[in-house]
Amino acid sequence: MPGLVGNNGRVTRTASRTVRLDPACADAVELARSGVTEVEPDWVGDHIAVVAEGERIATHLFECHLPGYRGWRWAVTVARALRSRQVTICETVLLPGPAALLAPGWVPWQERLQPGDLGVGDLLPTAPDDDRLAPGYVLSDDPAVEEVSWELGLGRPRVMSREGRTETAQRWYDGDHGPAAPIALAAPRAARCAGCGFYLPLAGSLRPAFGVCGNVYAPDDGQVVTADHGCGAHSEVLVEPETAVEELPTVYDDSEVESIGVSRSPGSVSTDEEPYGHG
Repeated sequence: MPGLVGNNGRVTRTASRTVRLDPACADAVELARSGVTEVEPDWVGDHIAVVAEGERIATHLFECHLPGYRGWRWAVTVARALRSRQVTICETVLLPGPAALLAPGWVPWQERLQPGDLGVGDLLPTAPDDDRLAPGYVLSDDPAVEEVSWELGLGRPRVMSREGRTETAQRWYDGDHGPAAPIALAAPRAARCAGCGFYLPLAGSLRPAFGVCGNVYAPDDGQVVTADHGCGAHSEVLVEPETAVEELPTVYDDSEVESIGVSRSPGSVSTDEEPYGHG
């Protein structure tokens, strides 16, 4: 639409030329309203503005009270023929206003996919121009790819490109199996995957930095981990044995024993009995 003018306005300026608002079309407010109220009167609110669409053509805007369309407007276009005073309705549409509640913009399905969306039985075709892949016959900087690149017609049609491998490596490094994972930070400093006997390095250019965990007791079993990842199930992690405290026999020092006489009541012992304390 070229622009909006109030009920008293008569001219609308466009980017190319000035369009004069036809007086007969501008005054046909009730005619325009009837184009909507004949369907449902309660859905039409106050008249908002009128727009000059061209010579003897104008669009009236009304508030919309239709449930679920907050901020939208009824747009009723009216027109009249040359040298005729009769105005007729051309079309009636529902258009969003400046504060209308709109649905989010359409996004292609390839861009809407998220990791984990693929389910059992789903098919996810790869685009022919996917930047993550390159033809299998193209020379690559990956030794594992170059070994089979000569098998044209026998090997894989496409292999991962440099961009695809770089993107994958960064995603793995920043993920839950990288060096910044909580389980890696809590593990002993020497318990890194690169020195673990259960660490299975990948082939090709990713070999120096990534491998697969093969420890059934580790939380990362069967997952790709970084060489500097780690956990408490490292093959060389040793638990320091507790030092046993030797129990020593009880020793009494009797070198300072002092003999003490004990008095008895008269008649309790004979006069020739030795007092207590004497051997």
